[in-house]
Amino acid sequence: MTEPSKVIHVRNVGHEISENDLLQLFQPFGVITKLVMLRAKNQALLQMQDVPSAINALQFYTGSQPSIRGRNVYVQFSSHQELTTMDQNTQGRGDEPNRILLVTIHHMLYPITVEVLHQVFSPCGFVEKIVTFQKSAGFQALIQYQSRQCAVQARTSLQGRNIYDGCCHLDIQFSNLDELQVNYNNDRSRDFTNPNLPSEQKGKSSQQPAYGDVVGYPPQMPNAAAIAAAFGGGLPPGISGTNDRCTVLASNLNPDRIDEDKLFNLFSLYGNIVRIKLLRNKPDHALVQMGDGFQSELAVHFLKGAMLFGKRLEVNFSKHPNITQGADTHEYMNSNLNRFNRNAAKNYRYCCSPTKMIHLSTLPQYITEEEIGSLLEEHGTIVNTKLFEMNGKNQALVLFETEEEATEALVCKHAASLAGSIIRISFSQLQSI
Repeated sequence: MTEPSKVIHVRNVGHEISENDLLQLFQPFGVITKLVMLRAKNQALLQMQDVPSAINALQFYTGSQPSIRGRNVYVQFSSHQELTTMDQNTQGRGDEPNRILLVTIHHMLYPITVEVLHQVFSPCGFVEKIVTFQKSAGFQALIQYQSRQCAVQARTSLQGRNIYDGCCHLDIQFSNLDELQVNYNNDRSRDFTNPNLPSEQKGKSSQQPAYGDVVGYPPQMPNAAAIAAAFGGGLPPGISGTNDRCTVLASNLNPDRIDEDKLFNLFSLYGNIVRIKLLRNKPDHALVQMGDGFQSELAVHFLKGAMLFGKRLEVNFSKHPNITQGADTHEYMNSNLNRFNRNAAKNYRYCCSPTKMIHLSTLPQYITEEEIGSLLEEHGTIVNTKLFEMNGKNQALVLFETEEEATEALVCKHAASLAGSIIRISFSQLQSI
C-alpha cells in the first residue's frame, strides 16, 4: 500500500463520469484543491486539502465500494504527495499571497465572461481588473483586487467551488504578476477603474446582460452565452444572430386543425414561448412571441415552408414587438414545458427543420414499441421504431414516411400523457434507425 498522501488516485473512470461526479464523491471528506482527469487512461488524480481528509475518504471507501453512474471506481493513495497542475505557466506562483489571482475553470459547460467573474469575485472586495484567456490548461482568468487581503479572502472562500451547479469548477492560486495591463473593456477583459477604455469592436457594446445570483445556482444564461456554448461561436448557415424582433407571424395555417397548444409544441423547439395569439379576423394567422430575437430567428429560419395539416407554413417576423396580454392570448411564459430553461445550449444545438424522424424522451419505465406505435400511428405511416435506454431512461426514435407526418405527430403528441409520463418529442437529424 502506498504511504498516505493528500493525492488520491482513482481508476476505472469511464468517459461518462464527469469532474463533478468525482467531486461529489470526495467533497464530504473535505476541501478538494485540485482535480486532474487522465481521460486517455480512464483515471483521475484528486488532491484533498490535507492528508487526514484523504485518509478519511479512503477508509470510508475501503469498507464501501464507490460507484458512479453504475460503474465501480477504485481508489488508492497516489505516489504523488502534491499535484502540480500540468499546464502551470509562469503566471502562477501557488501559495505566496498576492493581490492578483490566477483562476483556472474546469468542466466549463457554460461560457464564462468578465461579467460573470466580476459577480463571483466582487463580494470579497473591490475588483480592479480582469483579463481572461484560453490556455492548454483550459479557460483561465487573472483577477486583480485593490488589496492583497481581498485576494486572500477570495481564494479562501471560493477555491474548489462551482460557479454553476455541477460545473465551472474554480481552481485558484496567486499570480506572480504585479499589475495587470488592460487595453480594452469587453467580454474578455475589463478595467473597472477606467470605464472609458474602448472595446475592440468599434460601435458595438460588449456589455452582457447581468446574470442572476451566480455561485451555486443554475444559470439563467444570457442568450449570447448559450449560443456560444452551442455553436462554438459559429452560427448555423443562414442564421445572423443579430435579429432583435421577438414576435413572429405564422400564416397559411389550417384553422380547422390548429390551436395554441399545437403551435406551442412546434415553436418551442426553437426557444421559450412567452404567449401565442390566434387572430380572430384571420383564422389562418397566429402571432407567436418567443423569448428573444435569436429564438424567433431560429423559428423563422427552420419552419418557413414546413408542411403541417396539408398546408405549407409561412413564418415571418411580425411588425409587433410583442403580443399584448388579453382574453384571446394564451400565456406560456411560466410553462414547465418550455425547453430552454435548462440545457439551453444543448437544445440550440439540436435545432433543425422538420425531419421524418422524431425523438421521444421521458417515456414510462415499462413501455413497448407497439404502445409507442399505437400512440402515433393515427398521424401517418410509421416506417420504423427503435426503443432504447440512455442514462437509465427510456427513449425512442420513430421514423415516418414523410416530414409532414412526423411534424403532425410532434405537434399533436408532444406533452401528451402516456402511462402517467408526460412525453417530450423533438425532431431527430438521424437519417435512419
